[in-house]
Amino acid sequence: MEEQKKILCVGLVCLDIINVVDKYPEEDTDSRCLSQRWQRGGNASNSCTVLSLLGAPSAFMGSLSAGPVADFILEDFQKFHIDVSLVSAHAECALPASVVVSNISTGSRTILHMNRDLPDVTAEDFSKVDLHQFKWIHWEGRNAEEQVKMIQRVVAFNAALPRQQQRIVVSVEIEKTREPLYQLFPHGDVVFVSKDVARHFGFLSAGAAVKGLCGRLKPGAVLVCAWAEEGADALGPSGSVVHSDAFPPETLVDTLGAGDTFNSAVIYTLSNGGSLQDALTFGCRVAGGKCGFHGYDGIEKDFGNSLKTSKP
Repeated sequence: MEEQKKILCVGLVCLDIINVVDKYPEEDTDSRCLSQRWQRGGNASNSCTVLSLLGAPSAFMGSLSAGPVADFILEDFQKFHIDVSLVSAHAECALPASVVVSNISTGSRTILHMNRDLPDVTAEDFSKVDLHQFKWIHWEGRNAEEQVKMIQRVVAFNAALPRQQQRIVVSVEIEKTREPLYQLFPHGDVVFVSKDVARHFGFLSAGAAVKGLCGRLKPGAVLVCAWAEEGADALGPSGSVVHSDAFPPETLVDTLGAGDTFNSAVIYTLSNGGSLQDALTFGCRVAGGKCGFHGYDGIEKDFGNSLKTSKP
């Protein structure tokens, strides 16, 4: 039997040092955490975790330094059965790290990020990748000029395939309000735009954002925008806006990685042939569920292999 094709996520992996508190600390005070933990973080890295827990074979491509922290990261990738054969090693660099204050009273997360000198993967790195093993490749918008070149390689690969063979779907995430990232808009089959970027462009809702930004996409592409507790909207080739309400947990516990969870659940559904409405609803449902517990492990219990078990 042919091996199941994987979903590749390209972007950042970092160390998250998560401090759980019952109230946000005042400046220049000394207070205790309820708990503290290390967690593998980074958007693309988190997306791989969620995809794996949902039941999709996933692979990560990004840069990693050497040392005990990098060993912790690699062990954690292994725990979730994520393929890391495309990781670029940079022994002389420092691993990016985030200090996170997670407030259980409000569910908020406040992040201080440090990335001193670890370079992002390049188009040259990507040129060595065997694309035949993937059915979907997702880019976390970072070094956009290089990422456009990577995507162009996938487009050329797809164009050379026999007509009956499955094409690789390209998705991109434009999360940060950085001008260079906006060149990614016309290069995704599926484009995820964040609430921050939508507001930067003057839109006050997800529905307004997908209608207002769809002109930046290539013909036939899908634009998705999540808007926290207001749910998410998407606009596909049909031209009509699709909406899902949010599914908040009974108690808000941990919103760190909720956006990555949403993106992954949407990708998982679409990559398995689900409709845009199904994908949006599942994305909101899984992201909402994730906000009800720390970390990601609960996703497998609550949602793992959902498409295999929930079809009528």
